[in-house]
Amino acid sequence: MKKLYIIYFFISIFLLSNGYAQKKYTISGYVKDASNGEAMTGATVYTKENYKGTTVNTYGFYSLTVDAGTYTFQVSFVGYKTYADTIRLQANITKNIELEPISIEAAEVIITDTRKNENVETTDMGKTEIKIEAVKKMPMFFGEADLIKTIQLLPGVQSSGEGNSGYYVRGGGIDQNLVLLDGATIYNVGHLFGFFSIFNTDAIRSAEMTKAGMPANFGGRLSSVLDVNMKEGNMKKYEIDGGIGLIYSRLNIQGPIVKNKVSFLASGRRTYVDALIQPFLHKDSELKGMRFYFFDINGKVNWIINNKHRVFLSGYHGSDIYGFKSTSTSSNNIQSIFKWKNTSVSLRWNYNITRKLFLNTSLLFSDYNFNTDVKLDIYNFTIESGIRNYTAKTELSYQPNPEHLLKFGADYINHTFTPNTYSAISGSVTMNVQTPGIYYANEACVYALDEFDIGKRFKFNIGVRASYFEHIGPFKSFTLDELGRVTDSIIYKKGERIKPYWGIEPRLSLRISIDSMTSIKASYTHNYQYIHQVALSTISLPTDAWIPCNALVKPQIGNQYAIGVYRNFINNMIETSIEIYFKDMKNLTEYKEGYSPFTEIISGLEYQYTQGKGYGYGIEFFFNKTKGKLTGWLGYTLSWAKRKFPELNGGKEFYAKNDRRHDVSIMLSYEILPNLNTSLVWVYATGNTMTIPVGFYFLGYNLITEYSEKNAYRIAPYHRLDISINWILRRTERFEHSLNFSVYNVYNRRNPFFISINTLINTETFTINNTAYQMSLFPIMPSISWNFKFK
Repeated sequence: MKKLYIIYFFISIFLLSNGYAQKKYTISGYVKDASNGEAMTGATVYTKENYKGTTVNTYGFYSLTVDAGTYTFQVSFVGYKTYADTIRLQANITKNIELEPISIEAAEVIITDTRKNENVETTDMGKTEIKIEAVKKMPMFFGEADLIKTIQLLPGVQSSGEGNSGYYVRGGGIDQNLVLLDGATIYNVGHLFGFFSIFNTDAIRSAEMTKAGMPANFGGRLSSVLDVNMKEGNMKKYEIDGGIGLIYSRLNIQGPIVKNKVSFLASGRRTYVDALIQPFLHKDSELKGMRFYFFDINGKVNWIINNKHRVFLSGYHGSDIYGFKSTSTSSNNIQSIFKWKNTSVSLRWNYNITRKLFLNTSLLFSDYNFNTDVKLDIYNFTIESGIRNYTAKTELSYQPNPEHLLKFGADYINHTFTPNTYSAISGSVTMNVQTPGIYYANEACVYALDEFDIGKRFKFNIGVRASYFEHIGPFKSFTLDELGRVTDSIIYKKGERIKPYWGIEPRLSLRISIDSMTSIKASYTHNYQYIHQVALSTISLPTDAWIPCNALVKPQIGNQYAIGVYRNFINNMIETSIEIYFKDMKNLTEYKEGYSPFTEIISGLEYQYTQGKGYGYGIEFFFNKTKGKLTGWLGYTLSWAKRKFPELNGGKEFYAKNDRRHDVSIMLSYEILPNLNTSLVWVYATGNTMTIPVGFYFLGYNLITEYSEKNAYRIAPYHRLDISINWILRRTERFEHSLNFSVYNVYNRRNPFFISINTLINTETFTINNTAYQMSLFPIMPSISWNFKFK
């Protein structure tokens, strides 16, 4: 009954807000970059006389409805000349705009707004737009610009470890972050065990991070959404750009197939550190023949059928390979190969039904697979895991007037989960290894959201999302006794429903304007998450398996409450914000104490999991200077993250592994000359939590280790300084090339990556000594890369 009242409330608000709509004339069309035909997502379209305006959507489309009259019609975007034209609006008008880029090197900052005070005016909370061109000016790890490492510098976002691409958001888990590439879900964002991200910045057009006030058109995760869109390909002319670094190279080609009609993009990267070192290794070296590299490719075709219909086809494929072999003089030779790969395909159709009504429909494919192959003489042992999705999405946007936007949509996902499968071969004989079954599931949702103004002071974004999930056959489940032994099993047929779940997810965001430079915002989100990923370590690894909800594993449920004050200074040159949040979560999933992979092989991963509650709260401070020779930001987060599981830590509350009291990030960029720029990044974070042995005793002839309470101790704090210099050697209308010099970890801080405990037992004195050893990954590391562009 309570859920029905919630639905009734949102429908009432929707109908009430619709009452504000009046019949007016509409000017609509597409806004593109005049130099390459790319959609100008986020550009501001408005009439100067009454400053009624809207923003361009992800696909370049805008719709502005105002009263009949004569107006100065303007379109603006940071870094482009403002378009202005006098229009006499006596009927509906279609007007496509191309904006001319201008050189504003000093204004290129990483955190940017498409409208001068958009951070104050919108209902968005915790939403950040990442400017890709400026990411390339940041200090680079081995010379590679990295979108994920930029995301990790934002307040409320924490890196999962040194050089790792995993991240936590506001006390949530790594699996609670939804990552989209052209709408397709990406399940592992790391290359080389997470030291690089899968996002090639040469192929990326836009990226937005949302960590609060998640609108109803996004779902399936509790903590955040990272929405990344690839470039569409230059419609005007051919371009070739790329770069050569110490351990990798990249190349990007784009251009028109039919000018102003069809364009393409092709981009690729590969590392080659393994190939470089091989000639210098001794023939008996353990590293001889080692394979350690990644490659990835991006591709896209963009077809403008006419002013109403557009089709996009894009794809990504990335693969990592790490292999080594033992060539010792013993008879046992070991060869191991670890492989993991991501693949995504997106087919999208845009249909401009009317001047106010816009339809976006997508068919999507996502696949992630991890494989380990170990050979020992005549024996071959293989472990494989992965997840595969087929997705269909459709969304209808309707904008009756500048103060009102409605969206309706539906998603369907067909999941296939392969948590871990095992196989073994001895010579020509295949040994039967009982493995847990493959999981099949369906997930669906419908949603509606309504964004509207009430007067000049109040703006609302109200939405509701109804989600459904079902675990289906074929599947074989087991019944275990109190000792974990299989006593019975149940076999489900193909398509047979095993366990369904559903939920209603209300969303609300509110903005109250104090003046043109100040606003107060608040948001509430209620989310369901039907898939889980549980990590054994504190960092994200490609070996971490995904598993769906089933009869034993319930969906994660989260509520986030946030309130903030936003204030701009000096003609919007400086943006500041303070946000306070509280997040509570149910049915979080961890491995049980004493987890054994052997039991997993017999009965399945779900029998190794235990579920509990968690919550996180904190305050975030953000100071961002967006204009001038010196730009950059300062972010500080004070936060707590706690967990409580009946079967862990004796049922007592404990700090989460990602609990960090203090998190500081500073990013500064300074233009020394028009062709010379320097940047620095400094980060500080409270050390991660850990569980350590605190005592020993003998039980019979067995030595028993007694551990501290879960996550009761902390490792040393993490801090690091990176610097870089970007030097444009030459720039003409047809060619440009530059050098990037970067130094990672300037003052050679030995940050803890892993702490191991070595136990020494003296049988003569019957004493036991523990010694902790710290493993650190990266000392001071300089790098250089050469970047070029033919245009």
